[in-house]
Amino acid sequence: MTAAFRRYLPLLILAVVWEGITRLGIVSALALPPLTRIAAAFVRLLQGGDLWTNAMASLYRGGMGLLIAVAVGGSLGVGMAWWRPVRTMMSPIVEIFYPLPKSALIPVTALWLGFGNSSKILLIFLGCMLPVTLGAFNGARGSEQELVWLSRSMGASKLRTLIDVVIPSALPELLNGIRTALATAFVLLVSSELIAAQSGLGYLIGFLGDGGNYDGMFAVVMLISLLGFAADRIYVALMGKALQWRE
Repeated sequence: MTAAFRRYLPLLILAVVWEGITRLGIVSALALPPLTRIAAAFVRLLQGGDLWTNAMASLYRGGMGLLIAVAVGGSLGVGMAWWRPVRTMMSPIVEIFYPLPKSALIPVTALWLGFGNSSKILLIFLGCMLPVTLGAFNGARGSEQELVWLSRSMGASKLRTLIDVVIPSALPELLNGIRTALATAFVLLVSSELIAAQSGLGYLIGFLGDGGNYDGMFAVVMLISLLGFAADRIYVALMGKALQWRE
């Protein structure tokens, strides 16, 4: 308990400073509302039901896009590392699209699929697939060759070696790639909903800001921050459990 308190003490200090500088008028409350007002606005949004509806829409889009990215990106990364023809064909495509700012795809996906769920899921899939692919590729390529050779010399098929040796060796790098993709999913989700959506937390931020409800706007921003933080902490805990066998 003491360790947790020390770890999150800076956040408590930040909250106290935030409240103080706004209440004392050092910073305009229009530019940075006090946390107490933001909390009250959060409660009002919860009671009105808009927050629940838009949050569910955002979590569905983000979850589906990330899930597809993990499935496709993980398979592609391992395939590129294990089979030369796949690497030869896909490496140039990955190298071209990796440095592309993924937010540049927002108008493209909206043009293709409209302002609904499909365009957001496609955007998150495209943006999150590459870090997962590279994580899986680097992990599989870094497999200990001695173990691979030993497995093959004992009569294991190429597929059996892949399942029993290569994929477990690739798991740490793959999981790190998924963690990067998780953060990317939140960024792309909110960005796309701000620009091209009719629902979602990003849409709600823009709607409240346009209406002058800055307390509510900050409440939604804080909620997104908390959701991202909670998702990362839960994922790190699950990742630790998944890698216990390596200790």
